[in-house]
Amino acid sequence: MRRLAPGLVLAAAVGLAGCTPGPGVEDYAAKIAEARTEKDAAFQSSPDSPIPPDQKNVLLPLAYYPIDEMYAVPAELEMSPDRSRLQIPTSTGKLRDYERIGTLRFSLKGTVTQLTAFSEVGQPLSRLFVPFADETSGTETYAAGRYLELDPTVTGIYVIDFNGAYHPFCYYNTGYDCPYPPAENRLPVPIRAGERLPETPRAAR
Repeated sequence: MRRLAPGLVLAAAVGLAGCTPGPGVEDYAAKIAEARTEKDAAFQSSPDSPIPPDQKNVLLPLAYYPIDEMYAVPAELEMSPDRSRLQIPTSTGKLRDYERIGTLRFSLKGTVTQLTAFSEVGQPLSRLFVPFADETSGTETYAAGRYLELDPTVTGIYVIDFNGAYHPFCYYNTGYDCPYPPAENRLPVPIRAGERLPETPRAAR
């Protein structure tokens, strides 16, 4: 059984985490659009693609919300004093051990909210794993939620860019073992940014 580690994203997808709004919004949008195109190409041709060969014509290109810089917001990470642990259920019915690295606090379109950043127990802390669900989950986006990953910073200041939110690999292929977002990471607002379900069912081409 294949399992999805938080950092297991094809190289083309990783580039999204580094895209943050700068002096030119057009440049920002262009970088994200380019990363999405590269991700589609990687999922199409890479031997490590999570999409089964008979589903590539159905699932590719991936569906996204329009790029919206308002969904890239500054956040401050309040470190967890004890790094408490929890077991998170996965798509294959297993439990995986995670520890809370800290709480990311931010304001999104006037709503103050927060997400917990995790790291899998026994894995190196190379990136912060931020699984989340929101009011689009199950209707406009995958019912089991979406993921964000953030590079650790020394300042504790981050940019949470929901334009980089992506579906876990178990959305494409049930052979992957994907952790579900815990209750504390279920946002009470719709996040219409990042990867989404196709607006209409796609037929095989």
